[in-house]
Amino acid sequence: MPSPSPSHYLWRQNAQGWTLVLQGDWRGWSPDVDNTSSNQDGLAHTSLVVNAQGLSHWDEGLAPALWALIAPLSKRQVTLDTSSLPAAVRASIDLAWQATQAQDKRAPSVSSPDTLEQLSLWVGQALSWAQAKLTVTFIGEVCITLWLWLRGRAIYRRSDLLHQMDHMGPRSLPIVCLTTFLVGLMLAYMGGAQLDRIGAENYIADLVTVGVVRELAALMTGVILTGRVGAAIAAELGTMVVNEEIDAFKTMGLEPVAFLVLPRLLGMLLVAPMVVALAMVVGVLAGLPVASGLYGVPPYEYLNQCLKALTWTHLWIGLFKGTMYCGLLVLAGCREGLYAGHNAQAVGLATTRAVVKALVWIVVGASASTAVLQSLGF
Repeated sequence: MPSPSPSHYLWRQNAQGWTLVLQGDWRGWSPDVDNTSSNQDGLAHTSLVVNAQGLSHWDEGLAPALWALIAPLSKRQVTLDTSSLPAAVRASIDLAWQATQAQDKRAPSVSSPDTLEQLSLWVGQALSWAQAKLTVTFIGEVCITLWLWLRGRAIYRRSDLLHQMDHMGPRSLPIVCLTTFLVGLMLAYMGGAQLDRIGAENYIADLVTVGVVRELAALMTGVILTGRVGAAIAAELGTMVVNEEIDAFKTMGLEPVAFLVLPRLLGMLLVAPMVVALAMVVGVLAGLPVASGLYGVPPYEYLNQCLKALTWTHLWIGLFKGTMYCGLLVLAGCREGLYAGHNAQAVGLATTRAVVKALVWIVVGASASTAVLQSLGF
């Protein structure tokens, strides 16, 4: 019985494109890929046909050996024809080819802009109608989920709610209190320097109380929690998208908005008033050492003047604004995280977009709420 002919492959060019001819016995054979690179230079933007009619013998090593030959071409715009290959080999080669080309098509959408033209394209995509429509759709899904939750029909884990409340509330208090204390200290110092010119040092307490309680405590809480909570939410959900956990939830019949967004939003809305209230107290007390130490206002007089300046209107406006800011930053983080790309770079980009979007929403919300409340006489 004659022995099988040795393995051999040959690149051929024709009018339709290129053909890779396989001949002989390919059992236990692995190609020298470095020696085949010269044949692949002219294969961009054309077709590739694998001709296996001269294949006499093959084993399980044919697929990886063949893939080593054509893998560099899978990242180019090349159409592949494997109809002459054995069915088992053809299925694995076609699957690998499709997966590589699909990944290559997704890559430009998350690549970092390195030229002015690419940057303009990225900004245009960020401000496009499609992105706005996606945001509106997400907000609508959240509203529907909240309605289902009020009716007791939303599926989520209560342990997740408690975990989010702990993460967003007690664990966030140190950095929020520190920031608000420094802001109150600065406000008392700068306000006292102006009031001292007209001998009105006693009104430092009024300035600090109204400024911190009505605006600054809520605003600083929203800004600080944007960097701590909003970015973390976007990174967590984006990583779940990369690991295909979101798709797994949908396969199991669980709605991602209810199972992932609802505990985070409810947890923030429940703890935000308490965090903002504590930030108010810290910010107001931060003016005490400045007023007493630099401008000679007695501590009891400062505290008494703070109580006189504090009204229920200032208090509920500050709590309302702080809760609204916290809700906006959670929505921004969840929106960017759930719609992130499928690689690590996309998760980083989603985190950056979440922080920027949350800050923009907070500033817009602060301006709009202030204008509306002032027009209503509050």
